[in-house]
Amino acid sequence: MITHPIPPVYDENSKVLILGSFPSVKSREACFFYGHPQNRFWKLMAAIFEDKLPENIEEKRAFLLRHNIAVWDVIKSCDITGSSDASIRNVVPNDLGIILNAANIRNIYVNGKTAYKYYEKYTKPLIQRDAICLPSTSPANAAWNMERLVSEWKVIIE
Repeated sequence: MITHPIPPVYDENSKVLILGSFPSVKSREACFFYGHPQNRFWKLMAAIFEDKLPENIEEKRAFLLRHNIAVWDVIKSCDITGSSDASIRNVVPNDLGIILNAANIRNIYVNGKTAYKYYEKYTKPLIQRDAICLPSTSPANAAWNMERLVSEWKVIIE
């Protein structure tokens, strides 16, 4: 069983919550979200907000808060082999109340189908809120190029 090592990023001004499934090995090593160099999350955020690409953890955290974005993952702990979403077993969900009680979250988005599946199964019954599934920014989602990702993900700023 691996426990999620990264605390959520949010403050009282957060309006949008973006949830992944569980951090990859690279993200766990980096101790921050979307730490794999091939993951397009940070490039996508910079493109959507027409802002400078954040380079380090402090810049990434400041970027999210500046744009009223909260980020966390659906899963608090699980059994997982490497970074394989398909191998996830024995899920314990994160308590999103920590964020939802502190900020006026307008919309919840999930980064990819795996996060959506676990959100629907474990989180939605607890908090009674729908989430919108956006295409994964993972390098494994090669079917989606950056242009298509930007067009779908722009919904977070509308």
